[in-house]
Amino acid sequence: MPRPLVALDASDPLAVLRGLEAALAGGPALLPVDQEAPALPTPPPADVQQRVALVVTTSGSTGTGKRVALSSEALLAGAAAADAALGGPGGWVLALPTHYIAGLNVLTRSITAGTAPSVVAPGHFAAAAFVDAAERLVTGPAAPRRYTSLVPVQLARVLDDPRAARALAGFDAVLVGGQSTPAPLRARAVAAGVRIVTTYGASETSGGCVYDGVPFGTVRAEVVDGELQLAGPMLAEGYLGDDDRTASTFVVRDGLRWYRTGDAAEVEDNRVRVLGRLDDVVITGGEKVPLGAVERLVRELPGQDGAVVTRRSSGEWGEVPVVVTAEPIDLELVREHVGNALGRAARPAAVVLVDAVPMLASGKPDRRAVRAVADPDV
Repeated sequence: MPRPLVALDASDPLAVLRGLEAALAGGPALLPVDQEAPALPTPPPADVQQRVALVVTTSGSTGTGKRVALSSEALLAGAAAADAALGGPGGWVLALPTHYIAGLNVLTRSITAGTAPSVVAPGHFAAAAFVDAAERLVTGPAAPRRYTSLVPVQLARVLDDPRAARALAGFDAVLVGGQSTPAPLRARAVAAGVRIVTTYGASETSGGCVYDGVPFGTVRAEVVDGELQLAGPMLAEGYLGDDDRTASTFVVRDGLRWYRTGDAAEVEDNRVRVLGRLDDVVITGGEKVPLGAVERLVRELPGQDGAVVTRRSSGEWGEVPVVVTAEPIDLELVREHVGNALGRAARPAAVVLVDAVPMLASGKPDRRAVRAVADPDV
């Protein structure tokens, strides 16, 4: 029997919260919508399979967006395992958009804990607004802990404000997207007494399911032909209206269903180290250069926490790495730092200075827009 799919404007987090509560209880499935985002080529269906409780539209930062279908079982399994990994249920400050899985996870975990999330005032994220939300957060005996989830740029803004940094240090855990969090920013947070937990996951895994490099609960991580694959009860049903993509992304192996992340990684002693996107490689002068590795090195340099490394066409070399940043930096310094670690071919060919690095509402770099800035002829 089909289940109706209800679209809600994600600019009202409390309406999304009520819609998610209803969906988890067996009511209509929920599709949170960012009214300002470009529409996908096809409209969403009026109905979905009975197992589907939530549909999340991915950002499409490196390609076409997708509609990821998640069951109540997957969402609740992820929430329960996360609570266990963090030390128990608690109250949450919501600082992320509710049309992305990270923001929806805050709502799901609030629902399962029986707590009301404290919502940061909408609009441009400001440290003062975070402090206000933190002061409004109410916890109770059944869920006494204090949590929030931030993207790196938000964490940096909070740490830049002494009052906000003190407030953040009062949380039991602060979840931050792990692979995009520069090491200097993590060090700043630790020095400020902030208990950060770096996370890795996707909409297809009901959000973060690897904390500080370790898969939580019954999640399994393996590398197959260089690609990280994840298995566990939190996996999505697939992609709405795209059976071919579902079949190629979710595969059965060793009697388990696995999600092919598309990320290169290493797994040693059950600890995951993500190296970057498998397809995010340039061939320059006949040598393969992983842009993710170059970007991590650039972000180690002072003031470059938000720098993004992209590709640019080159008549001489084929393609070359290029740094796009809002903070001035000497190209030769960048080339020396990267070349010492990865070799001559990996050295960026240019630094492109912008007023602000293009970002998505999720807090991730808009890599298509960044590429257009670095290589306008593409």
